[in-house]
Amino acid sequence: MSIIFVLIPIGLLLLALAIAAFFWAVGSGQFDDLETPGTLVLFDEEPNRPAPVGGRQAREAIPATTVPR
Repeated sequence: MSIIFVLIPIGLLLLALAIAAFFWAVGSGQFDDLETPGTLVLFDEEPNRPAPVGGRQAREAIPATTVPR
């Protein structure tokens, strides 16, 4: 019976941590866009990548799907 005095505070602590993690996720924008990640798997195209730093654009001229022979 004395174990209940240990388990109840541990359970309340875990509940408080779960609630704090939920509010942190909402505050940091984790639930802002729920539809886009599910539809991204339907497309074969790679996402647009930013231009390389340093002005090197030679690699961008070659498509990623070509294989050197």
